[in-house]
Amino acid sequence: QSQLVESGGGLVQPGGSLRLSCAASGFSLRHYAIGWFRQAPGKEREEVSCISSVGRGINWLHSVEGRFSLSRSNDNNIVYLQMNNLKPEDTATYYCAARGQPYLPICTSAAPEGIYNYWGQGTQVTVSS
Repeated sequence: QSQLVESGGGLVQPGGSLRLSCAASGFSLRHYAIGWFRQAPGKEREEVSCISSVGRGINWLHSVEGRFSLSRSNDNNIVYLQMNNLKPEDTATYYCAARGQPYLPICTSAAPEGIYNYWGQGTQVTVSS
């Protein structure tokens, strides 16, 4: 069974850090771009960041520039989202999603969610004092 599993969420104080993980089982992430999405209560899901299959990361949201960074280990079949200087407005459920064939494993702005082959179940991030 092919699936993505996120982990690393939790409760953190403003200014703190978390590292989210997105691990794949049943398939190799090597040929997939990975998008990170988040959904806050009462809001639509939005794409936060993306890392291509060759490791080029990009933050789509200006609000996370300079605070969020991405990395991946294809050998370990895992992708990370490092989140620093967290703010209350970062509170949300965070999802990772894998994009591969028949689409290119690249990051493109405003890509429709339907092109992602796999989705994780989400991990909750709460930033509060």
